[in-house]
Amino acid sequence: MTVDGGPRAPAAAARNAAPILEILQRILSPPAFGGRQVLEIAAGSGYHATTFARALPHLTWQASDPDAEARASIAAVVAGAALPNLPPPLALDVRDSIWPVVKADAVVCINMIHISPWAATLALFAGAARLMPDAGIVVTYGPYAIGGDYLAESNIAFDQSLRARNSSWGIRDLTEVASAAAEQGFELDETLRMPANNLTLTFKRR
Repeated sequence: MTVDGGPRAPAAAARNAAPILEILQRILSPPAFGGRQVLEIAAGSGYHATTFARALPHLTWQASDPDAEARASIAAVVAGAALPNLPPPLALDVRDSIWPVVKADAVVCINMIHISPWAATLALFAGAARLMPDAGIVVTYGPYAIGGDYLAESNIAFDQSLRARNSSWGIRDLTEVASAAAEQGFELDETLRMPANNLTLTFKRR
């Protein structure tokens, strides 16, 4: 499956795009959501960015990624899609103290938290707080544990494989992520079960 002549969609992205989009359509559309600027962190191939921008034309969807190869993939998809609400990707590492964005109404982060150091999760919410000092939404997606329960045997094996590849990676516990968000003024609003034993978490600025 391809997106407007862009690279072939990674299997996981093609599989989870529809259920994630269903949630985004509900929480990022009027009247529940009055903003227009969405920043996607660690956008990877750009498949999600293009899919979501096309389905949510009332939003400007700004993709970003710290990796130059990923940004090249995103740029190719963006150029092929030629959507007026999908600008070229930005170089953005959440751990940087200054982001190349001055404002956003929502931040979306898919499949980053478990394949990055814990410092990246802390920086994600700190950066979101800088962009959204008064109100805003953070949406994260991926595998999580809940009170030490990994929800499935496959998630336990996945966590072990992540930590074997990089000792600073691993499936995070929902309680710890919610605590990191709360320190920056974001309250966990919804915990939504997703296919393949993943969760979507939504946080709202208090």
